[in-house]
Amino acid sequence: MFPLIKMSLKSRDNDDSFDGESTLKEELNKKIKEQKVVVDELSNLKKNRKVYIQQRNSNIFFLADRAQTLGSCKGKLTFN
Repeated sequence: MFPLIKMSLKSRDNDDSFDGESTLKEELNKKIKEQKVVVDELSNLKKNRKVYIQQRNSNIFFLADRAQTLGSCKGKLTFN
């Protein structure tokens, strides 16, 4: 009887870790999709358009170079 209890506890622990992994995977996929949208938007801008980047944890935006911003966003998508 005791081995069955241990097995059921083990499977529940595995389910919890699986749920955590799937949630993490979904969150990562969401961030990747968002980053791809940003890259596409920057890629399709006309050359004379201005680009602003937001200061972290702030509502302040700074004028940025479009090419550098695009390169930075593309770099976030590459995996080392």
